[in-house]
Amino acid sequence: MSNKITQLFQIKYPIVQGGMVWASGWKLASAVSNAGGLGLIGAGSMYPHVLREHIQKTKKATNKPYGVNVPLLYSDLDEILEIIKEEKVPIVFTSAGNPKSYTPQLKEAGITVVHVVSSVKFALKSQEAGVDAVVAEGFEAGGHNGREESTTLTLIPQVAKAIDIPLMAAGGIATGRAMLAAMTLGADGVQVGSRFVCTPEASSHINFKKAIVEAGEGDTHLTLKELAPVRLMRNKFWNQVQELYQQSPTKEDLTQLLGRARAKKGMFEGDLDNGELEIGQVSGLIDDIIPAAQVVEDMVGEYEAARKEMMEKSLYA
Repeated sequence: MSNKITQLFQIKYPIVQGGMVWASGWKLASAVSNAGGLGLIGAGSMYPHVLREHIQKTKKATNKPYGVNVPLLYSDLDEILEIIKEEKVPIVFTSAGNPKSYTPQLKEAGITVVHVVSSVKFALKSQEAGVDAVVAEGFEAGGHNGREESTTLTLIPQVAKAIDIPLMAAGGIATGRAMLAAMTLGADGVQVGSRFVCTPEASSHINFKKAIVEAGEGDTHLTLKELAPVRLMRNKFWNQVQELYQQSPTKEDLTQLLGRARAKKGMFEGDLDNGELEIGQVSGLIDDIIPAAQVVEDMVGEYEAARKEMMEKSLYA
C-alpha cells in the first residue's frame, strides 16, 4: 500500500494514530507503529519530563517510525520542542496554532512536520509555512474542532484541490470503508483517533473506554465554541454546560465552569459524571475494546475488501 504518506513517513500503511490527550502514551504509539501505521505520542497532556520519558520508552519499544503531536498553545512549548530535538524525534504533528512560527526550526533539525487544519484557508497557510503534509480534520472529530464546522466529506476534496503536499483525512474515520472513502475524496492517508482510544494500549481510563463502546448515535455534541470548540459525550458536566448557555454566559462564565483538569478527570481518571469526555461521532460505530494492532489489521483488511467490491461493481455497471 505504497503512496505519498507511506513514503513520507516510511511506514507500511497510510494510517496515523491521533495524538489524543490522556490516551496516546508510549504503549499505544509503539503498538501502532509496530503494526505498520504511524503511532503518535500526545504531548498535550504531558509535562515536559513526562514527554521525554514517553519518547524514550517508545524508542525502546519499537524500531519503526513514530511521532509526537504538539498543540502549539502549550505553555511549556519551547521546552517541549527542545526535548523533541534532543531526543531526535523523527516526525512532529502540530495543531492549535500557527505553524509558521515553529516549522522552520523543526525542519532545520531534520524533523518531518505535519500540521492539523480544519479549513482550506489554514491548509494553504500550512503549505506556505513549509510543512511536509497536512491533516484536514472534519467536524465529526472528537477533541478540539474548527469553528467552520466543515464535515470530512466536504473538507477533504476542497483541501485536496487547493494544496500540492500530501493530505491526510481525519474526523469520523474508524473503519476500512471510511478510509477508502477518504482516499477516494483525495486524501493520501487517514488519521484515526476515537477507534484507538478503545484499545488496551490507550492510557485512557477503562470507564471512559466502556462508555465509548456503549455510546450510540447522537451521544456526542460540539460545544464550548467560545473557548475552543470541543466534541463531548453527554454527561452531567455536559448538561451543566447546556444549562449555563440558557443564561447567555460570558467566556469567563464558561471558563469558570470548565475549571482545571476537567479532561483529565473524565478521560484519564474515569469520572464519567464530572469529567470532560472528548470523543468523535464515530463512537457510535465502536462496539469493542481490541488491541491497536487489530485495529490496523481490521482497517487494512476492510479497505482492501471494499476496494475490491467497488471494482467488481464498476465492471458490471
